[in-house]
Amino acid sequence: MDQALFDSFDNGTPILGICLGTQIIMDTSQENNTRCLGLIKGEVRRFSEDPTDTEGKRLKVPHMGWNNVRLRKKHPLFEGVESENEFYFVHSYYPAPTLPEKILGETYYGTWFASVIISKNLAAMQFHPEKSGRPGLKILANFCIWSGKDYVE
Repeated sequence: MDQALFDSFDNGTPILGICLGTQIIMDTSQENNTRCLGLIKGEVRRFSEDPTDTEGKRLKVPHMGWNNVRLRKKHPLFEGVESENEFYFVHSYYPAPTLPEKILGETYYGTWFASVIISKNLAAMQFHPEKSGRPGLKILANFCIWSGKDYVE
């Protein structure tokens, strides 16, 4: 499976990572000090044991529930998705790309983290679009028509 992902990435075939699929494309993961695929430089980090929200209220890990995504720039996958929409998350780890330009969207959960990362024909999101109602379905529909070539870094 890993070779198929490398080949697709090299050939320009659109790739969509969801949740764990966002983590395995990084170099390494703090979860059991695991080596990952390395399609995007960076590491997967665990949330702190006692994250707090902006008002000091303790948050639970794993992060389970609805949060918004603050996009840093436009991307075809988010065409027609409103900025105030929320998406469903369930995770204890999050991607931390080395290069900030790989971060398309970020979310706050005790810390700002990369919730959508991109590189050429690869887009990956830490949330579950398939469980995120109409906005998530719109992202999946956009992916189905995305050529993977109309995004320039």
